[in-house]
Amino acid sequence: MSLAFDLFWSFRSPYSYLVTPRLRELVATHDVTCNVRVVYPIAVRQADFFSNADPLWVLYLMKDTYRTAQYLGMDYGWPRPDPVRMDPATRSYPKEQPHIHRLSHLGVAATERGRGLDFLFEVSALIWNGKTQDWHEGDHLAEAAARAGLDLAAMDAAVAADFAGYAAKVEANQVAQREAGHYGVPLMAVDGEPFFGQDRFDQLVWRLKQKGMQPR
Repeated sequence: MSLAFDLFWSFRSPYSYLVTPRLRELVATHDVTCNVRVVYPIAVRQADFFSNADPLWVLYLMKDTYRTAQYLGMDYGWPRPDPVRMDPATRSYPKEQPHIHRLSHLGVAATERGRGLDFLFEVSALIWNGKTQDWHEGDHLAEAAARAGLDLAAMDAAVAADFAGYAAKVEANQVAQREAGHYGVPLMAVDGEPFFGQDRFDQLVWRLKQKGMQPR
């Protein structure tokens, strides 16, 4: 029986985007399963988080994410539009969030169809590559879903038919995330042991190998 780890992941997290190719390669090359558990970003879960944060936190985030992308050889730029809507006058986040709710629920739908990690990989690359404007319009998302082996229209229809149900599944993931030992993303958890951040990927692999993970 293969090993498994949980992945708590957000479509608004640049670090989630930056770790996803390595996670996808790990699953492709080793006998291990990634249980994708999409969560809402902290700006949605805790709307005052950024307004109370030290300004240096955001400045470092921007510098570090661009640097990390360069180090990894990945395209990167802040999404246009941002998956989370913010009121620029008050720097607050309204309750109605069409982009992030749609993306998060689609992530759950993709996971239910057995293509969760592929969907995260394709869609996050679309959103965070720094080149695609208006990623939410036209055929961008449909083409990304197709590359992941999925039908976007069918998933959108499923989500629209049960918005509350998909929201509840995301919220259940958020409860499980805290039970795993952290509130941030990306968070990988193995047998209850949390590995927070893209820079914990190597330690995740090390622990999985200790537990007997073998190449495919």
